[in-house]
Amino acid sequence: MAEEEDRLRAVVALAQAMAAAHTPRESWLAAAQGARRALGGSFAALSVWERHRGRLRVLVNAGERAPDEEEFPEDEAYPVHQFPEITEFLHERWAGGGEPDAWVETARGPSEGTTAGYCHQRVAALRRRGRSSCVVAPIVLHGLAWGELYVGRSLDAPEFGRPDADFATVLASVIAAGIAQFERLEEARRLAYTDALTGLANRRAVDARLDEAIERHRADPEGVVVSLVVCDLNGLKRVNDTRGHAVGDRLLERFGSVLSLCGAMLPGALAARLGGDEFCLLSTGPSADEVVRVADELCVRGAELELGEGVACGVASTGDPIGPVRSARRLFRLADAAQYRAKAARSAKPVVAGREGPDDPVVRLADEPGPAPREGERRRFRGR
Repeated sequence: MAEEEDRLRAVVALAQAMAAAHTPRESWLAAAQGARRALGGSFAALSVWERHRGRLRVLVNAGERAPDEEEFPEDEAYPVHQFPEITEFLHERWAGGGEPDAWVETARGPSEGTTAGYCHQRVAALRRRGRSSCVVAPIVLHGLAWGELYVGRSLDAPEFGRPDADFATVLASVIAAGIAQFERLEEARRLAYTDALTGLANRRAVDARLDEAIERHRADPEGVVVSLVVCDLNGLKRVNDTRGHAVGDRLLERFGSVLSLCGAMLPGALAARLGGDEFCLLSTGPSADEVVRVADELCVRGAELELGEGVACGVASTGDPIGPVRSARRLFRLADAAQYRAKAARSAKPVVAGREGPDDPVVRLADEPGPAPREGERRRFRGR
């Protein structure tokens, strides 16, 4: 009874740890560590089946690792054909309606529940790595074989038995549910930070990334240059009014591709659609001059788009003389003011904040007192 309660607590702890994970690696590690503790193992690994390569790739190694086992290996993988028990499970037992039951291997050879005739690659690995036994549990996700859970015990620990294999099967099901939940959350996060039409980042993603970038800049203003390019796609209203919104959407999509292409010239830049005909590039690291060169290229390519009427583009960078930038809001106001001036002047080139001397009109416009934007509203000057 006490053992059953301990195992129930272990299952709950595993599920909770996976639910609390924020990244795939955290989720994998929580699964491996939780299963290792639940089964009283010294080591655990989680692997995924890469069908297109016919191999099991190790995602994480947890616990007492051998010298050749990294926690998050770059390319530790094993051809499936080396493990006949996996091949049988994938292509015979499971395909024929069999259940994804776990099995045990020992350093002595086949154990209860293991079919005779295997090559026992794992047996050799157990001996080489100083483990007495292991339990292997297939993980099935969305009705398909996803990968496997592997838990090993050290030489001074009792060997795994059939009850342990049965419990490992339960743990594999819990892990599968945790992986499925994490995938759903990741998809929800992706949708929350992605513009549905263009596939670029959306305003929410820009605000989050810009806040992080400004914090880094404030911590190291000499070493972290943060730049923002804000653009307005000219002529979209005319296209919508004369050709229809479907054609206007195609224009937005095409400009989104141009923006993405230009953004790729700046390592780590975020290309985003802010809404309507407004887009931006957020760059952290490259110099102000590099960002301006990319903004120039963006204007040239935007002017070449069929149907549109070019791009009004404004740039603000902490690498230019724009004064202290202590908030994301101020950098956004500067870039928006520069874009507003480019729009008003029908400029074919980007307007850059801070490059017209001590009394730069863009900086002056951005710093003029005005009504504070409402929560969730984009910082802008039009309509003031």
